[in-house]
Amino acid sequence: MSSANAAHSVVEPSPTSKRIAATLVIVYALITMVPLVWIFLTSIKSPPDSISYPPKVLFTPSLEGYCNLFTTRSRQTPDYIAALPPPSGVCDAVTRERNMVIVGASNFLPRFANSLIIAFGSTFLAVLLGTLAAYGFSRFKVPLADDLLFFILSTRMMPPIAVAIPIYLMYRQLGLSDTAIGMMLLYTAVNVSLAVWLLKGFIDEIPREYEEAAMIDGYTRLQAFRKVVLPQATTGIAATAIFCLIFAWNEYAFASLLTSGSAQTAPPFIPTIIGEGGQDWPAVAAGTTIFLIPILVFTILLRKQLLRGITFGAVRK
Repeated sequence: MSSANAAHSVVEPSPTSKRIAATLVIVYALITMVPLVWIFLTSIKSPPDSISYPPKVLFTPSLEGYCNLFTTRSRQTPDYIAALPPPSGVCDAVTRERNMVIVGASNFLPRFANSLIIAFGSTFLAVLLGTLAAYGFSRFKVPLADDLLFFILSTRMMPPIAVAIPIYLMYRQLGLSDTAIGMMLLYTAVNVSLAVWLLKGFIDEIPREYEEAAMIDGYTRLQAFRKVVLPQATTGIAATAIFCLIFAWNEYAFASLLTSGSAQTAPPFIPTIIGEGGQDWPAVAAGTTIFLIPILVFTILLRKQLLRGITFGAVRK
């Protein structure tokens, strides 16, 4: 009896082990944050400071990168600048210091809006279809279920470049090139496989007895799914949504190949921001900083569900 208890006893880590683990986690977190902090610092540098060597750590902050990101500018003579009325805002003043004037808005906001629409739209569709498919595989006897699940997963094994040309030709024939609908359908197709596999693990952990009891009480299968299964699978759905959104939000290859105008997203647009004499690095860094905000906010809002969902799907009865 004592040997059985000893075999099942849990050994608590020592205080020294806890301190070492905490130190490693903190060091790792700081290292991963360095690129993000550097991008933000670059976004508030002036163009000369952003390309100075050695890199400047102490500098005078400037909003020129953000102003260049949101506006298009035209160079004018000093006499023309002097004849203008007083600047109407911060960006107007910053632009005139470079002997330039603002002539209109840039394309960043439309591209950013495209990213929001395509990424969140495809995430919603992938999670919706993945939930339904995962529930079917989990609760019903599907012929060749293992083979079908492997086929679904195999679509994630293929590198995107392997199917880039066929998809481009197919989209051109169907008129889906450079359309938000086309990009949402493509990202949904790619993310469904991930959603099915993740959600099936979560739904497998929900006891069937809950649904059976609900149906004995008069619920239909659909009502039991909606009122019993979905509330318990919320953590898994949230975790799956985050992973699907991260892929759709950051995807670059298909966005570069299939979009160039009205449906172009932010990832292929940001690297093309050019200033006078070359790449406008503060504007690129400013666009990258703003681009990080939605996915960061979405992850923070769902962080509790993400942590519970990851551990819940890994536990087996």
